[in-house]
Parts: sequence; structure tokens; C-alpha cells
Amino acid sequence: MINRVALIVLDSVGIGFSSDADEYGDRGANTLGHIADSAGLDIPNMHEMGLGNIAPLHGLPPMGTTSAAYGKAKEVSKGKDTTTGHWEIAGQILAEALPTYPNGFSADIMEAFEKATGKGTLGNKVASGTAIINELGDEHVSTGKLIIYTSADSVFQIAAHEEVVPLEDLYRYCEIAREQLNVGRVIARPFIGKEGNYERTSNRHDYSLEPAENMLTRIIASGKDSIGIGKIYDIYAGKGFTDHTYTKNNTEGIDKTIEFLKQDNEGLIFTNLVDFDMLFGHRRDLIGYRDALEYFDQRLPEITAAMKDDDILIITADHGNDPIFKGTDHTREHIPILVFGKKIKPVNIGFRSTFADIGTTIEELLLNEAPTTGSFASMII
Repeated sequence: MINRVALIVLDSVGIGFSSDADEYGDRGANTLGHIADSAGLDIPNMHEMGLGNIAPLHGLPPMGTTSAAYGKAKEVSKGKDTTTGHWEIAGQILAEALPTYPNGFSADIMEAFEKATGKGTLGNKVASGTAIINELGDEHVSTGKLIIYTSADSVFQIAAHEEVVPLEDLYRYCEIAREQLNVGRVIARPFIGKEGNYERTSNRHDYSLEPAENMLTRIIASGKDSIGIGKIYDIYAGKGFTDHTYTKNNTEGIDKTIEFLKQDNEGLIFTNLVDFDMLFGHRRDLIGYRDALEYFDQRLPEITAAMKDDDILIITADHGNDPIFKGTDHTREHIPILVFGKKIKPVNIGFRSTFADIGTTIEELLLNEAPTTGSFASMII
């Protein structure tokens, strides 16, 4: 019997473009492959688990014997953002993509938002978050108008200087936008600094649509723990958790995961490590991305050492964000799956036709349910 699952999402660590990547302009994207090709990857622990067995990766040849089960999965839901990927992992597949705004938000949307908040706005376009605060930061500071921007994802992002717009006010404006809009996420993007030298702070907050019943709600209905670490709680709008903690970066996310593993909880520990995506993928920082992967791999033995005999660890992703691909947006890619634990058979679980196979497997293992279509539990136990 499996007592506990630690599910760690390496945000945006895709492993090669999907068969439908053409629909998203992403044919040729390969986050892990291109990092390995262009910068090299020194990740011996994930290599031993079988990462190089999932897909060709330069410098990571397939292992004859692995320490974990391994495979990859394709996304069925329409879209390639955080919400879509995480929701599908938990069993909710979106037949229609969440709305995006490649030309900015309509006049009606902006007028309604400005009327409800009493605030003027700047920007209203697709933009890099770090670029737009330096482009419009001075005007924002002098006028108090909110900086509004979006991306290829279904997001309405509000940037404001913490000394100009107090955090509680920024969060309230986000709540107003959440009530008005059907986007996947409304995101508070506070920043600090002065005169064209601005930088975002760690006080980001996400306001997501509320998901349907899923793996998380069924786990807590069974009486087990469901613990969210990082932005996980926000991605599911706080639905389906018995405990949660926010984190500022990957280091803190790893630390908190180890901390919860050392406790006597039972059920799911669900972690998102956001730096890969937020700091390095979107900014097309190849070396930073590589270094973050190597740092996680260095910390991996601490995570596995904190596991009990009846625990399992699943390492996966939610989409891609190839740092040498065109643009600055997510990429439609397969996600890797590594499953480690003392009770796990180190087998090839193959190609999974949906991210939801991960959640289905977790439910079968934790809830002692009858085998379900898509579950790979019987392959690994």
C-alpha cells in the first residue's frame, strides 16, 4: 500500500513538441532537449532515474537499469498554460481553450475594470512582465495608473509599484478582475525600484478560475491530506486542500517539500517549482534554466532521503517553455514522468495519452480504488 505521494511539477520542463504543436506554432520546441544540446546538463540523479530513457537528450544516454519508472505524457486539453496543464494532471480536461487576448483586452473589458476599481490603466497588450514594468514604470509611478498586460496564456496581469499601490489594494483590484473575467488566471505582479530600473517582487498572487471536482477534492473527501506548496493552492483556487504554503522560489519550494515529507501526514504533497518558467523560460535564459535544473538535481537526494518506505515521488511538468525557441511564451510539449520509491518497479510506463493518467494513478494508489482506465499503478507496484 502507498501511504503518500509527493508530486513535484517542474514548471515548464517539457521534453519535446507534441503531435499537435503545429496548432500552437510550436513545432520544433524541446525545452529539455535544447538545453542539453546547447548548454549541457549535469543532472546525475534524474539521469539515473531514467530521464534519458524518455527521449534523446545529449549527454544523458539511456540507462540499462534505472532507479525509477519513467515515461512521458501528451496534453489533451486545449491550451498550453499553467492552469490547463495542472488541471489536466488532476483529471479535468478542457475541451475548449481558455480565452486569450493577443491584441489586448477590448474597450468594454477595460472600461468595466476601470469603473469598478476607480483606477486608470496603462499598457493593455501582450508583453514580457520584466520589460513592461521598465517601459511603463515611470508613468505608472507618476500617475498611479495600473499596468495591464497579458501573454499567449489566458491571463490578465496587473503590475503596480508596491510604494504606489499597496499590496492589499493591488490584490483587491485583482479580485475585481477575477469577478469580471473568464480568463484562466488574474495575476498580481507587484514590483519595486525607480526610474527605469524596476524589478518584480515575490509578492505575486494568482487568482484562478475554480476547477471542477478532481483528484484533490476526492483525496480530501477520503479523509487524507492534500498539501499544496508554492502556487499550487492558487492554481486550483484553493479547492481541494487541507493545508498549503506559499513559496518565493525553487529553493523554498524544495525546503518546504522536505519539511512536509518529514511530518506524519498521509495523502498528497503537491509542489510547483516556478523558477524554471518564471525566471528562465519566459526570459529565454538558457544558462539560468540549466543551472536551475542542476540545482534541483543536487537537492533531489535530500528529497528522497526524507521519504518513508511507503512513499512515492512523481516528478513531472505542466507544459514547455523552450529557452531557445522563438518568442517568450510557453511551448506545447510532452511532459516527462519519473516515479521513484522503494515499492516502485523501475519500468518504462510508456507514452501516456493524457496528463490525467498521473492523477488517475495517484488516486488508485492512495484511495485503494479499482484499476481505472489510464492508470499505470499496476505497472509500477
